[in-house]
Amino acid sequence: MHATVTISPTCLTCGKPLRGRTDKKFCDTGCKNEHNNRLQHEEREAIKSIDRILKHNRRVLKQWLGECSTRLVSTKGLLHAGFRFDYHTHQFINRQSDHYVFCYDYGYLSLGDGRCLIVKNGLAQNVRKEN
Repeated sequence: MHATVTISPTCLTCGKPLRGRTDKKFCDTGCKNEHNNRLQHEEREAIKSIDRILKHNRRVLKQWLGECSTRLVSTKGLLHAGFRFDYHTHQFINRQSDHYVFCYDYGYLSLGDGRCLIVKNGLAQNVRKEN
């Protein structure tokens, strides 16, 4: 004689036996929310970390630009202020084919000689780089 073992489904969060539909995964809404929140926690933390860097980059550009419409600064100066060139929100290429990199509404144009031209959003279209 063969014994049949029946495995009853359990809640993915708390492990309690499930009753009702055969495809049910959670015993209640609270367990379902807890499970989904746990899955998304790592993603939210990564986004927070990146957003902190982007906001810092924006603050650095804003501080260096001050009240000016554009400003030439050294790449070393930006690095010394904690600016991270590998983090940005978007890029823009103007009619003169100048390639601007932005952190939200503040951006820069790398001049390739150890200097950057800092601009505020909207000004990149009208600014011509000068060497």
